[in-house]
Amino acid sequence: MRNIRLRAVRTAFAAAMLLAAPAAQPALAQSNSGPASVADLAEGLLDAVVNISTSQNVGGEGRTQPRMQAPEGSPFQDFFDEFFRDKDGQGPRNRKVSSLGSGFVIDAKEGIIVTNNHVIDGADDIEVNFADGSKLKAELVGADTKTDLAVLKVTPVKPLTEVPLGDSESMRIGDWVMAIGNPFGLGGTVTVGIISARGRDINSGPYDNFIQTDAAINRGNSGGPLFNMNGEVIGINTAIISPSGGSIGIGFAVPTELALNVINQLREFGETRRGWLGVRIQPVTEDIAESLGMADAKGALVAGVIRGGPVDDGSIKAGDVIIRFDGREVDEMRDLPRVVAESPVGKAVDVVVIRDGKEQTVQVTLGRLEDGDDAGDETTGDDGGPVGEAPQTLSVLGMTLAELGDDSRQEFQIAEDVEGVVITAVDPDSTAAEKRIEPGDVIVEIAQESVKTPQEVQERIAALKQDGRRNALLMLAGPTGELRFVTVRMD
Repeated sequence: MRNIRLRAVRTAFAAAMLLAAPAAQPALAQSNSGPASVADLAEGLLDAVVNISTSQNVGGEGRTQPRMQAPEGSPFQDFFDEFFRDKDGQGPRNRKVSSLGSGFVIDAKEGIIVTNNHVIDGADDIEVNFADGSKLKAELVGADTKTDLAVLKVTPVKPLTEVPLGDSESMRIGDWVMAIGNPFGLGGTVTVGIISARGRDINSGPYDNFIQTDAAINRGNSGGPLFNMNGEVIGINTAIISPSGGSIGIGFAVPTELALNVINQLREFGETRRGWLGVRIQPVTEDIAESLGMADAKGALVAGVIRGGPVDDGSIKAGDVIIRFDGREVDEMRDLPRVVAESPVGKAVDVVVIRDGKEQTVQVTLGRLEDGDDAGDETTGDDGGPVGEAPQTLSVLGMTLAELGDDSRQEFQIAEDVEGVVITAVDPDSTAAEKRIEPGDVIVEIAQESVKTPQEVQERIAALKQDGRRNALLMLAGPTGELRFVTVRMD
C-alpha cells in the first residue's frame, strides 16, 4: 500500500496510507442505533470483490539496500557471492517484489474490474483472486494517476458477479456505509461505519473531493469499494490517516461522481481526456474579495493565462474571478479544476467572471489537458525604463518602488518580458513584508489596472483609499514572470 503525506495534517497524523472497500445488492433493515445486520447485504456482494496481487521484477542495479557481505575468509563467502550474482555471474541478481490490494467487478460479461492505480503501478504481472478461490490473469486497460484509479480486464471462464455504481452525490454525512476488501492480505473482510465528511481535500491530487468514513480500512484495502446500504458502490477506498499503519477511523474514498467519468474514459480510450481552460488560479480570500468589491469570498481568481492555451485570446484575463462554469457554481478555487476536467474536450462553454466589479459572461472552447499543460504561464511586454539613469523611487505601503529599467533587471535578474514597477526594498515591519513581498517582485497591476511608474502606483493607492477600500489588490510578477495576487492593507 502506497504511503502519502497529507500537507494539511502536520502533527500526529503525518503518515497517510492507502486503503479499500467492495460491492452491491439488497437493502437492509435499520434501527435507531444503526443497521440491525449487514449479513444479507454482504452475502450478495462478497463474490464481486476481488483481491489483486501484483509482481514486479526489479533489476539488481536498482537496489537501494546495501548488499550483505560475509566476513573476509568466512566459510560462507562463496554462498554470499553466488546469491548476489545473476545467473551469468555478472552482477547482482534481479529480484521479484509483490504487493496486494483490492478491487471489484463492474462488468461481469466483459470482465471489467476497478481498483487503485497505486495497487498495480509498475506491475509486470497482475493476478485477480476471487472469493471462490479461483484466479485469473488480468491486463491493464488504463490508469489515471491524478485520481489514482485503474481499470483491469480478465477473461471470465465462468459467470462473474458484478456490482453497480451508485450516486455518491445523494449520500449525506451520517449515512451508513460498508467496506469489503483485502486488509493485510487476509481476504474478503467486511466492515461498517458512517460517512464522516464529504468533499475532503487531502492534497493527494488536483481533483481531491474525497468521502471520509470511519469504516475500518487498512493496508491492502486499496482499490476496494465503499457501499451504501442498497449495495451500490459510492466510493473507491484509497487512503487512510494512520500514525501506526492500522485503522484509526479516518479513511478516504474517491466518490463515484468523480470516478465514473474517469472509468468510462479509461474503458473507451485507455486514457483520460480532460478539458483544459489554460489558466493559473488562486483562492479568493476575504481580503481579495473586499479589494475587488465582492460581497462574498468565492470563486477562483485567475492569476495568469497560459500562452497558447484555449483562452489566450483575451476572453479570460488575469484578475478575473471565475464564479460559474458551464452552469456549475464555483464556490472555491478547487472546484474549478474538477468541473473543467470533467467537461468534454472541444466543448464551447459559458464562463461567468467578475471583471472590474461586474459580472460578465464569456464563451470559451476547451482544449485538452496534456501532461505539463498546467506547468506555468508567461507574460508579455516590452522593456520600460531609461538606460543608464538612476530610477526615480517612491515609498508606498512599506515598499520602495522604482521604474523597471536595465539596471534593476540586471540587479534582480528580472526577465525581459516582465513589465511593471519593481520593488527595490520592503520595510520588515510592514504589511507588505507580512505578505512575503520581496525586493525584486514587480507590481504589474493594482486593482486590475496596469501600472508602469511609481507615481501610478501612488495614484492608484490614493484612489482606492478615497473609494473607502481597506485593501489593495496587487498583481505581482516574480523575476522569472510567474504571477500571483496579494492584498495589502492600506490603513
